[in-house]
Amino acid sequence: MIRQERVVINDLRPRLECGAFYIKRVVGEQVVVSADVLPDGHDVMQAEVLYKHASDRKWNEVRMQELNNDRWEASFQVSTQGFYQYKVRGWVDYALNWQHGIKAKLADGQHVRSELLDGIQYLKYLKSKVSGADKSYVTGLIGFFESEESYEQAIKEATSKELHDLFMRFPQRLLANTSQTLEVYTDRLKANFSTWYEFFPRSAAPVPGAHGTFKDCEGLLPRIVEMGFDTVYLPPIHPIGEVNRKGRNNTTEAEEGDSGVPWAIGSRHGGHRSIHPELGSEDDFRSFIARAADYGLEIAMDLAFQAAPDHPYIGEHPQWFRKRPDGTIQYAENPPKKYQDIVNFWFESSDYKALWKELLEVTLKWVGFGVEIFRVDNPHTKPYFFWHWLIAEVKKKNPNVLFLAEAFSRPRVMRQLAKQGFSQSYTYFTWREHKAELIEYMVELTQSEMREYYRPNFWPNTPDINPFHLQGAGEAMHLIRYALAATLSGNIGIYGPVFEYMDSQPYPSKEEYLNSEKYEIRHWDWEIRNKLTHIIGKINAIRKAHPALQQTNNIRFCALENDQLLAFYKWDDSHSDRLLIIITLDAANGQQGHVQLPVDQWPGKNGPYEMHDLITHTTYHWESEWNFVSLSPDLPFHIFQIK
Repeated sequence: MIRQERVVINDLRPRLECGAFYIKRVVGEQVVVSADVLPDGHDVMQAEVLYKHASDRKWNEVRMQELNNDRWEASFQVSTQGFYQYKVRGWVDYALNWQHGIKAKLADGQHVRSELLDGIQYLKYLKSKVSGADKSYVTGLIGFFESEESYEQAIKEATSKELHDLFMRFPQRLLANTSQTLEVYTDRLKANFSTWYEFFPRSAAPVPGAHGTFKDCEGLLPRIVEMGFDTVYLPPIHPIGEVNRKGRNNTTEAEEGDSGVPWAIGSRHGGHRSIHPELGSEDDFRSFIARAADYGLEIAMDLAFQAAPDHPYIGEHPQWFRKRPDGTIQYAENPPKKYQDIVNFWFESSDYKALWKELLEVTLKWVGFGVEIFRVDNPHTKPYFFWHWLIAEVKKKNPNVLFLAEAFSRPRVMRQLAKQGFSQSYTYFTWREHKAELIEYMVELTQSEMREYYRPNFWPNTPDINPFHLQGAGEAMHLIRYALAATLSGNIGIYGPVFEYMDSQPYPSKEEYLNSEKYEIRHWDWEIRNKLTHIIGKINAIRKAHPALQQTNNIRFCALENDQLLAFYKWDDSHSDRLLIIITLDAANGQQGHVQLPVDQWPGKNGPYEMHDLITHTTYHWESEWNFVSLSPDLPFHIFQIK
């Protein structure tokens, strides 16, 4: 193909897999765009980023600045939810190139009469674009350039800043080249910053032995607000299968009165469109959502696209399930784990389109109730392209809806789900214990390409995971793990009340809870307050007050010679909120060391530094770059505001 453009555009960033996927931002964030933009020869060139919201007709322009070695950069802000498009345009700027040549020749003592005449063509273009005083100015310049008697005035104006600025404002863009068009999806702020509290509604009853209801759940909302959470996540609220129902502690034979596993969805009482009758009615659920909203809380609902053996779908749509040679439906397995109470949808079914549409309608039903956050169970066991389609279809109707991918799987699998559209993702944080591996993981999340599309959500525990370091652990370890999650990541969550009550007795030799609520109703004294609930509340209040903790990517780890002490600096995009966090990883012993402040990133780098502890409200005055710190298990962290 014959092309006359003189500018090459390479290595455009951010770009995911050659533009196959979009990057992500939230309202108000910047998109920093860079590219190699280079012309042949030595001519002066210009480059710009073009961007617009998908609903706009006109492109916005922001001029790029050269960094070094033909690398150019500019940024733009996304202010509206939905898709934005962006691309880079570059051109040899003949007017600026002419002005640069005039300056160089004059500096060498050359006479530039011919060059002035050559420049008239650029002035005529300017004259066609400007108005008012600018047009009068350019008209006068043309007269100077044409007149031999005005040579001195002409060369003065030819090299002036005023003319340079007009050339910059009204570029001609001859033979411009434009890159491919890329996309960024903009979510609401909660995609970046959320604080989740998970509990089982059936365990919400104030009376031992009773099945909790949505009305009981309403009574727990003040406690959740008091602890500073903004999102209440409920495991599945649908009817629970009665065929092959699991008993307590995952026994395969349920006894009379056993309540079953909420993720085994569907029974004679209905399926994914229904509510477990003992929880209440649809009106009760609507009331619960509305009551939560009164407290500033959102309800996150579980999307578990699987079925119990007695789900109505199996009788109504048998083609959606794969049968074995003996005519039975294979229950779910993840060897060596077996889920006898669950059967999977057959996404390879010839009737897959009807299955996809039904699952979309299920999702939209609950969106219609006011649910705008979904935690998706095991998304990696369903087709990636199904999720890409479903998430896009839901967001077309309601862009506020967010999806959290519950996939503790292989790294590329988790990344692929995020690229396909999931708003947030579970992570390996639950198993990262030591300083080196915590730093390595955070660097991967925040300094690699993952920062453009993968929004981590850090959970110290889940109903499925009772990590070994929490088993039998006391207050200090629970404080350490919560402080790490809450300060490293903008999105966090805990499964309670086992976490704040430190009910961490394990199932023997497994990372699972003994007497897990997955298999039975538990009774909790929700009135209990302890040091852990108090400190969690204080940390969450600090998160809400400090933009530096409402995002994940702006982080820098600080030198600290003690491997049991982790120190890092966090800031907001405007650098108006600056925090230094120091956390001990030792739940049994006091630890000391000297921390190096990141003074190269601070104004007034020579000190002194006023360090205000946001937990204890103690202020320290540090005079130098290296400073002594000491932490004990009693309060195993500092959250310093740098003043």
